[in-house]
Amino acid sequence: MNQAADLDELSLFRDMARRAFEQEITPHYEQWEADKMVPRALWHRLGDAGLLGPDVEEQYGGAGASPHVTLAMIEELSAMGFGGFASGYGIHNNIVAPYLSRHGTEEQKAHWLPRMVTGEVVGALAMTEPGAGSDVQSIRTHAVRDGDDWVLNGSKIFITNGIHADLVIVAAITDPGKGAKGTSLFLVDAHAPGFEKSRKIDKIGQHTSDTALLFFNDVRLPAEALLGEENSGFIIMMNELPRERLGIAAQAIAASEGALDITVQYVQEREAFGQKIGQFQNTRFKLADVKTEITLNRAFYEQCARQYAEGRLTADTAAMLKLASCEMQCRVADQCLQLFGGYGYTAEYPISRFYVDARIQTIYGGSSEIMRELVARSILGR
Repeated sequence: MNQAADLDELSLFRDMARRAFEQEITPHYEQWEADKMVPRALWHRLGDAGLLGPDVEEQYGGAGASPHVTLAMIEELSAMGFGGFASGYGIHNNIVAPYLSRHGTEEQKAHWLPRMVTGEVVGALAMTEPGAGSDVQSIRTHAVRDGDDWVLNGSKIFITNGIHADLVIVAAITDPGKGAKGTSLFLVDAHAPGFEKSRKIDKIGQHTSDTALLFFNDVRLPAEALLGEENSGFIIMMNELPRERLGIAAQAIAASEGALDITVQYVQEREAFGQKIGQFQNTRFKLADVKTEITLNRAFYEQCARQYAEGRLTADTAAMLKLASCEMQCRVADQCLQLFGGYGYTAEYPISRFYVDARIQTIYGGSSEIMRELVARSILGR
């Protein structure tokens, strides 16, 4: 597909997404924030609208679009202030589906992908554990062979889509003597005996993201539940991290743009000391700084997105992108909220949601500290 056709496809999907999100999400989002959960039916409605798995191959029910389309959907949700659901949407479409598409067998893809596209199946990725966060090499969840089957035991924490999930890709140790090289990935049916979901974890932001603690108590998995080769899990996760971090950057930049948009509108309407807030030099300079930061980060993001499409996005470049964009998002949200004054600190004004939803972005998907270490290694070696 040529570049003009790619842009036409992207524009088509963006327009379709905006209309669907405005219809299906906007009228209800405040209530879902209060409920701290989106309804399971939302996934079905987005599936019906053709907005799930857009870059899944057509033979499995997707549109066969480029990854840019999935990233654009994440951007639209984030810019509209739906940060919590944007995270869950990203896990399902930008992580779990690509894991399956790139590493699954034909049987695995045929079994799971069509139902992910319709919303019948919601996907989650389970790497983080109570004692292993950004350091995925320290996981303790393990799977042992029992005949042709595997038996899975352990727990995972902070799992996005954990409550709604029907399919969970679980990282587990399969060869304890090999460290990270003894890690495998499994496609785990969340309805299997021994699979237990905790109550939803209460967070300071991203309330509509159903984050859960998961337990695996002698969960019996068939041999075909193994994703990729045995003991290749760590390599697969490392290879897929650039796309995950690209998706998080998409959230960061689009959410920052959304926060700026509503702030510009507010300062042009609100008055103090006999003039619009937007007429004060401090306001104008703050907005100029914010706009400049967003523009620089978007340019870097677009460059990285092109590199990913061409198979050239490296782990250290993706780490720089995540580090820069997420730190920027937190600064932008803080500056924009400040311009709302006391109103910005109330839940009534959407800027407060942009603020609290931003904070996790420098933590999940690899913390800013880990991103700095990865970049430093690319410069200095270990």
